[in-house]
Amino acid sequence: MIDRYSGFRLMTTIGVTANAWINELLLGMRLSGLSYRCVQVAPPFGIHFDNARQFAHFHFVTQGPVLLTVGHDHQWLQTGDAVLLPRGGDHHLLSSPDVESRDIEQIDAIPLCDSVSHVDTCRDPIDKREAVHLFSGCMQFDLGGMQPLISMMPTVMHVGTLLSRYPEILPMLEAMAREARLERAGAAGILSRLADVVAASIVRGWVECGCSDIGGWVEALHDPRLGRVIAAIHRAPGHDWTVAEMASAMGSSRSVFAEKFRAALGVSPLGYVTQLRMQLASQWIGEKGLSIEQVADRLGYGSQAAFSRAFKRETGQTPGAVRHPRTASRDDTPTI
Repeated sequence: MIDRYSGFRLMTTIGVTANAWINELLLGMRLSGLSYRCVQVAPPFGIHFDNARQFAHFHFVTQGPVLLTVGHDHQWLQTGDAVLLPRGGDHHLLSSPDVESRDIEQIDAIPLCDSVSHVDTCRDPIDKREAVHLFSGCMQFDLGGMQPLISMMPTVMHVGTLLSRYPEILPMLEAMAREARLERAGAAGILSRLADVVAASIVRGWVECGCSDIGGWVEALHDPRLGRVIAAIHRAPGHDWTVAEMASAMGSSRSVFAEKFRAALGVSPLGYVTQLRMQLASQWIGEKGLSIEQVADRLGYGSQAAFSRAFKRETGQTPGAVRHPRTASRDDTPTI
């Protein structure tokens, strides 16, 4: 049985289908650490989202228009439009291109309920009539064992372009905005579940529409021979993998396998194994509360110290740094 902690399962038969692949992608997807803001602002306005932690960001315009700027790219969002920025990053919501931005964290917000706050800069009835209304969310966007897909997603995923194909998304967006506005009991829980469905719908639409131009990862999962290797790695991430063994599973020479693997996924086979292990380690330690010793054993490291060295080399931090506060006292990271 494939380890469910990885949130990922691949069909290894020749008859693998895109439908099954998308199902497994969405089953492994999780949003956590969600926080929402209901924003009412009157022109001229400019809001800056720093998002230094690289959390995903989501914006839904319930009354527009508003200009989204990401780097040198600009796009107008109209009433009913929504965008998902899967990797987060600096971006601005503006009433016009020449307006200066103010950091969202510096704007007074009134807590409505757990994880939801209200921002209102309107000072008089005229402001309120001209106001732009936004519903924004910030979250950790986790695809489990398919986490490499996030780096291949577009900087901005525009929901407006999907509404004709998936009209069911709009009522869910409106329900999210309504829940945040009405301050009802349990709103945070309802918002969290609606956000899961909306994000899953956006990602599904992106996959079904061809995954933009990322080709390689998707092609690798649909290539029966290469798919068998990836499935085996995810099924047993703690196995002592060698390039020769992986090449044998694909039925090719080491050089041909290594070249094809890197061309498809942009990383060497052993580099991919290491990335997957560290991704799983972060999940198991930070979310599941497993001890560092347990994780080191699951991932095939001979000692806790060897695992900690590999983790720091790959991620730049110690395993203990990713532990959730409620489990931080479970064990200590060994000296490296």
